[in-house]
Amino acid sequence: MSMSDSPDAQETEGVPHDSPWIVDTTPETFEADVLARSQELLVVLDFWAPWCAPCRQLGPVLEKLAKEYDGGFMLVKADTEKVPQAAAQFGVQGIPAVYAVVDGMIANAFNGAMPEAELRDWIDQVLVVSSLAEAARLEEVAPDAALAKYESLAVKDPKNADIKIGLARMLLHAERIEETQAVMAELEARGYLEPEAEKVKAALDLFGMKDDDLAETRAAAAAKPDDRQLQFHLAESLAGAQQYEEALETCLTLVEQDRQGVGEQARLLMLEIFRALPGDSPLLAKFQRKLSMLLY
Repeated sequence: MSMSDSPDAQETEGVPHDSPWIVDTTPETFEADVLARSQELLVVLDFWAPWCAPCRQLGPVLEKLAKEYDGGFMLVKADTEKVPQAAAQFGVQGIPAVYAVVDGMIANAFNGAMPEAELRDWIDQVLVVSSLAEAARLEEVAPDAALAKYESLAVKDPKNADIKIGLARMLLHAERIEETQAVMAELEARGYLEPEAEKVKAALDLFGMKDDDLAETRAAAAAKPDDRQLQFHLAESLAGAQQYEEALETCLTLVEQDRQGVGEQARLLMLEIFRALPGDSPLLAKFQRKLSMLLY
Protein backbone atom coordinates (compact mmCIF):
# COMPACT_ATOMS: atom_id res chain seq x y z
CA MET A 1 0.00 0.00 0.00
CA SER A 2 1.44 3.40 -0.98
CA MET A 3 1.65 6.30 1.44
CA SER A 4 -1.07 8.18 -0.41
CA ASP A 5 -3.41 5.19 -0.02
CA SER A 6 -2.61 4.66 3.65
CA PRO A 7 -5.55 5.26 6.01
CA ASP A 8 -3.18 6.98 8.43
CA ALA A 9 -1.97 9.35 5.73
CA GLN A 10 -5.50 10.17 4.69
CA GLU A 11 -6.67 10.77 8.25
CA THR A 12 -3.75 13.01 9.22
CA GLU A 13 -5.15 16.08 7.52
CA GLY A 14 -7.79 18.07 9.33
CA VAL A 15 -7.49 16.43 12.76
CA PRO A 16 -5.96 18.00 15.89
CA HIS A 17 -2.18 17.83 15.90
CA ASP A 18 -0.15 16.41 18.76
CA SER A 19 2.65 18.94 18.31
CA PRO A 20 2.86 22.66 19.22
CA TRP A 21 4.85 23.15 15.99
CA ILE A 22 1.94 22.27 13.67
CA VAL A 23 -1.10 24.49 13.24
CA ASP A 24 -4.10 24.55 10.92
CA THR A 25 -4.58 28.15 9.87
CA THR A 26 -7.83 29.99 9.17
CA PRO A 27 -8.68 33.26 7.41
CA GLU A 28 -8.81 34.94 10.82
CA THR A 29 -5.46 33.60 12.06
CA PHE A 30 -3.47 33.44 8.81
CA GLU A 31 -1.59 36.71 9.27
CA ALA A 32 -0.59 35.84 12.84
CA ASP A 33 0.19 32.19 12.02
CA VAL A 34 2.35 32.96 9.00
CA LEU A 35 3.49 36.56 8.59
CA ALA A 36 3.84 37.54 12.25
CA ARG A 37 5.23 34.19 13.39
CA SER A 38 7.84 34.24 10.61
CA GLN A 39 9.43 37.23 12.37
CA GLU A 40 10.42 34.82 15.15
CA LEU A 41 11.23 31.55 13.40
CA LEU A 42 10.97 29.80 10.06
CA VAL A 43 7.42 29.11 8.92
CA VAL A 44 6.84 26.26 6.46
CA LEU A 45 3.47 26.97 4.87
CA ASP A 46 1.74 23.96 3.29
CA PHE A 47 -1.18 24.71 0.96
CA TRP A 48 -3.22 21.53 0.54
CA ALA A 49 -6.76 20.18 0.10
CA PRO A 50 -8.48 17.02 1.39
CA TRP A 51 -9.15 15.71 -2.13
CA CYS A 52 -5.49 16.07 -3.25
CA ALA A 53 -3.64 12.72 -3.27
CA PRO A 54 -0.11 14.22 -3.44
CA CYS A 55 -1.10 16.44 -0.48
CA ARG A 56 -2.02 13.35 1.52
CA GLN A 57 1.38 11.93 0.62
CA LEU A 58 3.39 15.02 1.51
CA GLY A 59 1.44 16.16 4.58
CA PRO A 60 2.40 13.35 6.98
CA VAL A 61 6.08 13.70 6.05
CA LEU A 62 6.02 17.42 6.75
CA GLU A 63 4.32 16.77 10.07
CA LYS A 64 6.84 14.09 10.97
CA LEU A 65 9.71 16.51 10.32
CA ALA A 66 8.01 19.34 12.22
CA LYS A 67 7.88 17.06 15.26
CA GLU A 68 11.42 15.82 14.72
CA TYR A 69 12.90 19.33 14.38
CA ASP A 70 10.98 20.24 17.57
CA GLY A 71 10.83 24.02 17.25
CA GLY A 72 13.25 24.43 14.38
CA PHE A 73 10.31 25.60 12.31
CA MET A 74 6.54 26.06 12.51
CA LEU A 75 4.47 24.02 10.05
CA VAL A 76 1.35 25.95 9.06
CA LYS A 77 -1.19 23.89 7.14
CA ALA A 78 -3.51 25.91 4.90
CA ASP A 79 -6.54 24.17 3.38
CA THR A 80 -7.03 26.07 0.11
CA GLU A 81 -10.77 25.54 0.34
CA LYS A 82 -10.82 27.33 3.71
CA VAL A 83 -8.24 30.05 2.97
CA PRO A 84 -8.70 30.83 -0.75
CA GLN A 85 -7.64 34.47 -0.32
CA ALA A 86 -4.36 33.41 1.27
CA ALA A 87 -3.76 30.96 -1.56
CA ALA A 88 -4.38 33.74 -4.08
CA GLN A 89 -2.08 36.06 -2.13
CA PHE A 90 0.74 33.52 -2.45
CA GLY A 91 -0.02 32.85 -6.10
CA VAL A 92 -0.86 29.20 -5.58
CA GLN A 93 -1.69 27.54 -8.90
CA GLY A 94 -1.33 23.89 -7.98
CA ILE A 95 -1.13 21.89 -4.78
CA PRO A 96 0.58 20.84 -2.71
CA ALA A 97 2.43 24.16 -2.68
CA VAL A 98 4.95 24.66 0.11
CA TYR A 99 6.54 27.99 1.02
CA ALA A 100 9.36 28.85 3.40
CA VAL A 101 8.49 32.20 4.98
CA VAL A 102 11.17 34.25 6.75
CA ASP A 103 10.49 37.73 8.14
CA GLY A 104 7.23 37.89 6.23
CA MET A 105 8.93 37.13 2.90
CA ILE A 106 9.03 33.98 0.76
CA ALA A 107 12.53 32.53 1.07
CA ASN A 108 11.92 29.41 -1.05
CA ALA A 109 9.08 27.27 -2.38
CA PHE A 110 8.22 24.08 -4.24
CA ASN A 111 5.18 22.37 -5.75
CA GLY A 112 4.19 18.74 -5.64
CA ALA A 113 5.20 15.87 -3.41
CA MET A 114 8.86 15.46 -2.47
CA PRO A 115 10.73 12.42 -1.12
CA GLU A 116 11.59 12.69 2.57
CA ALA A 117 15.36 12.90 2.01
CA GLU A 118 14.97 15.80 -0.43
CA LEU A 119 12.43 17.48 1.82
CA ARG A 120 14.82 17.24 4.76
CA ASP A 121 17.57 18.86 2.65
CA TRP A 122 15.17 21.61 1.58
CA ILE A 123 14.24 22.36 5.18
CA ASP A 124 17.88 22.42 6.22
CA GLN A 125 18.62 24.95 3.48
CA VAL A 126 15.78 27.29 4.43
CA LEU A 127 16.69 26.95 8.10
CA VAL A 128 20.04 28.54 7.23
CA VAL A 129 18.19 31.46 5.64
CA SER A 130 16.03 31.78 8.75
CA SER A 131 19.04 31.60 11.06
CA LEU A 132 20.79 34.29 9.05
CA ALA A 133 17.74 36.52 9.39
CA GLU A 134 17.71 35.88 13.15
CA ALA A 135 21.41 36.74 13.42
CA ALA A 136 20.84 39.96 11.46
CA ARG A 137 18.01 40.94 13.82
CA LEU A 138 20.33 40.40 16.78
CA GLU A 139 23.15 42.57 15.44
CA GLU A 140 21.75 45.84 16.81
CA VAL A 141 20.13 44.61 20.03
CA ALA A 142 22.46 41.78 21.09
CA PRO A 143 25.74 41.83 19.11
CA ASP A 144 27.37 39.13 21.24
CA ALA A 145 24.45 36.81 20.54
CA ALA A 146 24.61 37.69 16.84
CA LEU A 147 28.31 36.84 16.74
CA ALA A 148 27.70 33.52 18.48
CA LYS A 149 24.95 32.75 15.96
CA TYR A 150 27.19 33.51 12.99
CA GLU A 151 30.02 31.43 14.48
CA SER A 152 27.68 28.47 14.93
CA LEU A 153 26.35 28.82 11.38
CA ALA A 154 29.88 29.05 9.97
CA VAL A 155 30.72 25.68 11.51
CA LYS A 156 27.63 24.11 9.94
CA ASP A 157 27.99 25.76 6.53
CA PRO A 158 31.60 26.97 6.09
CA LYS A 159 31.19 27.80 2.38
CA ASN A 160 28.21 30.12 2.77
CA ALA A 161 29.35 33.63 1.82
CA ASP A 162 26.42 35.36 3.57
CA ILE A 163 27.36 33.68 6.84
CA LYS A 164 31.01 34.71 6.42
CA ILE A 165 30.06 38.31 5.71
CA GLY A 166 27.90 38.49 8.83
CA LEU A 167 30.63 36.79 10.84
CA ALA A 168 33.25 39.26 9.63
CA ARG A 169 30.97 42.20 10.40
CA MET A 170 30.40 41.07 13.98
CA LEU A 171 34.03 40.06 14.54
CA LEU A 172 34.97 43.61 13.56
CA HIS A 173 32.35 45.00 15.92
CA ALA A 174 33.99 42.94 18.69
CA GLU A 175 37.39 44.30 17.56
CA ARG A 176 38.70 40.81 16.87
CA ILE A 177 40.72 42.20 14.01
CA GLU A 178 42.95 39.29 13.05
CA GLU A 179 39.95 36.99 12.83
CA THR A 180 38.09 39.58 10.77
CA GLN A 181 41.05 39.85 8.41
CA ALA A 182 41.19 36.06 8.06
CA VAL A 183 37.51 35.81 7.11
CA MET A 184 37.83 38.71 4.67
CA ALA A 185 40.88 37.04 3.10
CA GLU A 186 38.79 33.90 2.50
CA LEU A 187 36.09 35.99 0.82
CA GLU A 188 38.58 37.95 -1.32
CA ALA A 189 40.31 34.74 -2.42
CA ARG A 190 37.28 34.07 -4.64
CA GLY A 191 38.25 37.07 -6.78
CA TYR A 192 35.29 39.27 -5.92
CA LEU A 193 33.34 40.71 -2.98
CA GLU A 194 29.60 41.16 -2.59
CA PRO A 195 28.41 44.73 -1.80
CA GLU A 196 27.93 43.81 1.87
CA ALA A 197 31.41 42.33 1.99
CA GLU A 198 32.78 45.53 0.45
CA LYS A 199 31.18 47.43 3.32
CA VAL A 200 32.90 45.23 5.89
CA LYS A 201 36.20 45.71 4.06
CA ALA A 202 35.73 49.49 4.11
CA ALA A 203 34.92 49.41 7.83
CA LEU A 204 37.99 47.24 8.44
CA ASP A 205 40.17 49.75 6.58
CA LEU A 206 38.68 52.56 8.68
CA PHE A 207 39.43 50.63 11.86
CA GLY A 208 43.11 51.06 11.08
CA MET A 209 42.66 54.78 11.80
CA LYS A 210 41.63 54.14 15.40
CA ASP A 211 44.11 55.48 17.94
CA ASP A 212 44.91 54.18 21.40
CA ASP A 213 43.06 56.89 23.31
CA LEU A 214 40.08 58.47 21.60
CA ALA A 215 39.23 60.51 24.71
CA GLU A 216 42.68 62.08 24.68
CA THR A 217 42.39 62.86 20.96
CA ARG A 218 38.96 64.39 21.51
CA ALA A 219 40.30 66.54 24.36
CA ALA A 220 43.25 67.73 22.27
CA ALA A 221 40.95 68.68 19.39
CA ALA A 222 38.61 70.52 21.75
CA ALA A 223 41.54 72.48 23.17
CA LYS A 224 42.60 73.64 19.68
CA PRO A 225 39.39 74.05 17.65
CA ASP A 226 41.21 76.07 14.96
CA ASP A 227 43.79 73.33 14.32
CA ARG A 228 42.19 71.71 11.29
CA GLN A 229 44.72 68.93 10.99
CA LEU A 230 44.01 67.99 14.59
CA GLN A 231 40.27 68.05 13.86
CA PHE A 232 40.86 65.74 10.90
CA HIS A 233 42.85 63.37 13.12
CA LEU A 234 39.86 63.32 15.47
CA ALA A 235 37.57 62.49 12.54
CA GLU A 236 39.84 59.59 11.55
CA SER A 237 39.92 58.30 15.13
CA LEU A 238 36.15 58.53 15.38
CA ALA A 239 35.76 56.65 12.10
CA GLY A 240 38.16 53.97 13.34
CA ALA A 241 36.01 53.59 16.45
CA GLN A 242 32.90 53.24 14.23
CA GLN A 243 31.47 56.45 15.71
CA TYR A 244 30.46 57.44 12.22
CA GLU A 245 27.96 60.22 12.90
CA GLU A 246 30.41 62.35 14.88
CA ALA A 247 33.16 61.60 12.36
CA LEU A 248 30.93 62.74 9.49
CA GLU A 249 29.92 65.93 11.32
CA THR A 250 33.57 66.75 11.96
CA CYS A 251 34.48 66.08 8.34
CA LEU A 252 31.59 68.18 7.04
CA THR A 253 32.78 71.15 9.09
CA LEU A 254 36.28 70.77 7.65
CA VAL A 255 34.95 70.61 4.09
CA GLU A 256 33.03 73.82 4.72
CA GLN A 257 36.02 75.58 6.31
CA ASP A 258 38.84 74.50 4.01
CA ARG A 259 37.53 72.94 0.79
CA GLN A 260 40.86 72.84 -1.05
CA GLY A 261 43.05 71.94 1.92
CA VAL A 262 42.31 69.50 4.73
CA GLY A 263 38.69 69.68 3.65
CA GLU A 264 39.54 67.52 0.64
CA GLN A 265 40.99 64.87 2.95
CA ALA A 266 37.82 65.12 5.01
CA ARG A 267 35.65 64.69 1.90
CA LEU A 268 37.52 61.53 0.94
CA LEU A 269 37.13 60.20 4.47
CA MET A 270 33.39 60.83 4.25
CA LEU A 271 33.28 58.76 1.06
CA GLU A 272 35.10 55.94 2.85
CA ILE A 273 32.56 56.05 5.66
CA PHE A 274 29.72 56.05 3.12
CA ARG A 275 31.15 52.83 1.69
CA ALA A 276 31.12 51.25 5.15
CA LEU A 277 27.53 52.23 6.02
CA PRO A 278 24.55 49.98 5.26
CA GLY A 279 22.62 51.04 2.18
CA ASP A 280 19.54 51.87 4.25
CA SER A 281 21.42 53.79 6.95
CA PRO A 282 19.80 57.15 7.82
CA LEU A 283 23.32 58.54 8.25
CA LEU A 284 24.13 57.70 4.64
CA ALA A 285 21.18 59.60 3.20
CA LYS A 286 21.59 62.50 5.63
CA PHE A 287 25.29 63.17 5.05
CA GLN A 288 25.30 62.44 1.34
CA ARG A 289 22.66 65.16 1.02
CA LYS A 290 24.57 67.57 3.27
CA LEU A 291 27.85 67.01 1.41
CA SER A 292 26.17 67.41 -1.96
CA MET A 293 24.55 70.72 -0.89
CA LEU A 294 27.88 71.97 0.40
CA LEU A 295 29.82 71.10 -2.76
CA TYR A 296 27.28 72.02 -5.39
